[in-house]
Amino acid sequence: MTAVDPHVKVLDEAIVRRAKARGLDALVYAPHFQRFDDIRARAERFSDDELLVVPGREVFTGSWRNRRHVLAIGLQAPVPDFITLEAAMREFDRQGAAVLIPHPSFLSVSLGSEQIEQYRDVIDAVETYNPKYWPHHERRAGSIAREFDLPAFASSYAHLPGTVGEIWTSFDREIDDASDLVDALRAGDPREPAHRTGLTHYGRRAIEFSHLGWENSWGKIDRILRAGTEPTHPEQPAYDGRFDDASVY
Repeated sequence: MTAVDPHVKVLDEAIVRRAKARGLDALVYAPHFQRFDDIRARAERFSDDELLVVPGREVFTGSWRNRRHVLAIGLQAPVPDFITLEAAMREFDRQGAAVLIPHPSFLSVSLGSEQIEQYRDVIDAVETYNPKYWPHHERRAGSIAREFDLPAFASSYAHLPGTVGEIWTSFDREIDDASDLVDALRAGDPREPAHRTGLTHYGRRAIEFSHLGWENSWGKIDRILRAGTEPTHPEQPAYDGRFDDASVY
């Protein structure tokens, strides 16, 4: 068995120690609005024999008025934010990345049933539990996974260090490197979403949910004002003009 947290936003020495202490074998580091080369370099820096850190990208497709978030693991080349959902899915498929749907039908930032049905052949898993979910979100996500016969996963979706190690997905196989994880996800290998319980866990969930309020208020305003200059904007030189036709800004 390999315990994986498939989606965290934060990474440093303390987080690595916490992940190891909580029994994690691997985690996917996928911060917002950071270039993939930087994410990959940081993931490599913090990987060791005890904890595998895999680089990932949660791509923000569409504009701020019509956002759809998609998590890609196993990218070989960078994919920007602020492109159409169609262009992002096409590029993930071309690169052979594992495509995960974080927080489906959650607020206004996620894929709903219509989009999941449209891209069912590209999608590899649906998130059925993270700390920001309320019970009805959890039920809805589970229903979507069953409706489309897609494997489930759970993640800490940690924006705050203390949430790392609260939620994970255990795979019934050894995962020694990023390609192993991508293979397990794309093949639909057996796995078990799991999380801690008790008052401490629910406290961590409440803190993460509160952070969402800041992220979607002052944090969002700041990002909108800087949307044209984000490091992951498709017009940045790192993308060599490959996504100019798909840019929504």
